[in-house]
Amino acid sequence: MKNVKYFLFITLLTFGSSYAQETGNFPPPENPPVIEATRAVGNITVDGKLNEAAWQNASVIQDFFRMEPRQGGAYRYPTQVRLLFDEKNLYVGAFCYDSLGKAGRRVQDLRRDFEYGENDIFGIQLDPQNLKQYAVSFQTTPYGNQRDMQSFNDTNRDDDWNALWSVRTHPTDSGYFAEFAIPFKSIRYERPAESRLTGDPAVTGDSATWGLTFYRLARRDYEQTVFPAIPQSFSPYRMTYAAQLKGLELPEPSANIRVEPYALYQYDDLKEGDVRSTDGNLKVGGDVKWAINPRSVLDLTFNTDFAQADVDRAVNNLERFNIFFPERRQFFLENSGIWAGAGNRSVVPFFSRRIGLQGDFNAEPARINGGARYTMRNEKRAIAGLYIHQAETENSPAASFGVARYLHNYGSENNVGVMLTHRLDEASSELGLAQSNNTTLTVDGFIRPKDELTISYMVSGSRDDSNDTLGVAGRFFAGYSTNRWYLGWLTNFVSQDYNPDMGFVFQKNVIQHNPGGYFIWRPKGLPWIRRFDPGLFVNYYHDANNPGNFQQGSLYLFPIYIFFANNSFLEYAIYPTWQNINFDFAPLGIRIAQDNYYYTRQAVRFRTDQSAKLSVSGTIEWGGFYNGQRTSVEAGLRFVPIPHVALTADYEFNDLKELGEQQENLRTHLTTLGARFALNPRLQLSAFYQYNTFDEQGRWNIRGSWEYQPLSFIYLVFNDTRIDGLENPLEEQQFISKITFLKQF
Repeated sequence: MKNVKYFLFITLLTFGSSYAQETGNFPPPENPPVIEATRAVGNITVDGKLNEAAWQNASVIQDFFRMEPRQGGAYRYPTQVRLLFDEKNLYVGAFCYDSLGKAGRRVQDLRRDFEYGENDIFGIQLDPQNLKQYAVSFQTTPYGNQRDMQSFNDTNRDDDWNALWSVRTHPTDSGYFAEFAIPFKSIRYERPAESRLTGDPAVTGDSATWGLTFYRLARRDYEQTVFPAIPQSFSPYRMTYAAQLKGLELPEPSANIRVEPYALYQYDDLKEGDVRSTDGNLKVGGDVKWAINPRSVLDLTFNTDFAQADVDRAVNNLERFNIFFPERRQFFLENSGIWAGAGNRSVVPFFSRRIGLQGDFNAEPARINGGARYTMRNEKRAIAGLYIHQAETENSPAASFGVARYLHNYGSENNVGVMLTHRLDEASSELGLAQSNNTTLTVDGFIRPKDELTISYMVSGSRDDSNDTLGVAGRFFAGYSTNRWYLGWLTNFVSQDYNPDMGFVFQKNVIQHNPGGYFIWRPKGLPWIRRFDPGLFVNYYHDANNPGNFQQGSLYLFPIYIFFANNSFLEYAIYPTWQNINFDFAPLGIRIAQDNYYYTRQAVRFRTDQSAKLSVSGTIEWGGFYNGQRTSVEAGLRFVPIPHVALTADYEFNDLKELGEQQENLRTHLTTLGARFALNPRLQLSAFYQYNTFDEQGRWNIRGSWEYQPLSFIYLVFNDTRIDGLENPLEEQQFISKITFLKQF
């Protein structure tokens, strides 16, 4: 362990000197640029052509700033943006120059909420309440597919937030047009103070100011430009650098109610061994969203259904930590960034995947009878609450889930908050269970004393009356980011008795320290290298109840970490690892003897240009593994002849040799095949097949979706799961048809 402490000391000593280095960052402007909105004269047809006279009369914004691949200087891909508004919508019109026209465009598929770094993108970020800590973003590709998201402090992002808006694009021989219509009803804003007093919607004033940024990614050369200027160590969502949008004549907020009912039919065919059962079920329900005022939103859900949500992929876990499976259900994803611990995958006091399941994370679903969520956000504070009731099943009692959250903003980008969760499992005579309660109380905060330095902290306590235990967990993070360096320190703490029945922890009775950093070199004489980031991180784990008891330690040393000009990537890493196994541990059923172990692993990771028609990626990892050897290979292939067709193949191989008490050998193969076909961004068919040799499980998921009007869908879903590696082999087939309808008043 002396070696670990030595490396930790050298890490801090070496990287600590970087604070004196020239960062290349620049502060937000004292007088940000001002953009005056123009009222549209006549109707605007959103067709991506910008041929109405109003567009020609609008002011042009074109003074963009290059963030990538080098900060500042001349760029190859100019962009022109115009803004209009009428009594219903904010309109954004952009022309993105590209001398190659259609041949230069890079788009991987036509799905909504597409991958950020793999496509040509134009986007707008809005801060309608001028909070400088929050933004909503609306983005598109040259083919008109949509991506919308919320950003909190340029740290946590809610990529699954969906707003009602439209966009159309139009290609030309010298680039592409993009035309957005963003309804004011889809944006939470304050009317100008003068307008509220006089009732005159034409009266605007300083209080009508919105924060605004634009950005464009020309993916072929990975050139990212932004308006106004933002340092490359941040993102276009850093709203302290935003321009000021003025001149909007905002309509009086209306009732602003969004209703989304659904109807569904589900047929299940289950066979376990020789026993077969079938079931057909017709189900109706829906959601209601009521914007009570520009700051407050109430969401209601009835007989909630998530049949169309993406299914989890199989994982072979060889580590000592619990696996985090992300939330995929839309109702819980929206506004999820407001909860304490959002964006964290180690200590999460409120993890919505604990809701709507009969047992743990991968259990069968339980019916959600209904629930409500309230969120309020202004420049000083945010308040949120959630209540869900879950029905009783054959395996679990009925349960109520409640969350309350208060967040207070102070300074320019700082906040402190408190969150209370409570889970009540009702008594059940049929299951022979008494009533039980579980509660957590969490205090957390975010501090940004300067743009380069971000600090966050969280302390959470839990009480479980089923065994009358109290537990505590916490997290501290500090990150210093400039154009030349990144330094970070992360500590996670979880006591043995911390038990958040509505949360997730990666392990109990553990304290983890994870300091480290890397140097960012952008060689001017090597244009084929965009950035080279060699560095070192330390991972050190010890008991929480006995801090002197070491659990695990490793160094993550990456002397080669290169992003090339087309964003392809190459890494070589070394992992010296120390393990103290003093508990029952049997990864993939191979029992590891309780002992101390030291081994070194090495890895090579790479990916080619992921925006190209044919791209590959892979990881090769080899070396010791406890008392044996482990070789792992992950390989991925994607072929996109046109954006309407995308084919993928992924493969994971583990070769374990002479491992464990019995010196066992084991090989596992996990194969995944996928396909996506799209007539346009609104009509798509996707499918994947996965087979895992470890448990002899194979499954299909086929899903068709048609967005027949904005955010109204028809889904057809087929699932097939077969597990032969059980005493009673299982076969399960499921067919789902679902229609949703969205109406905004």
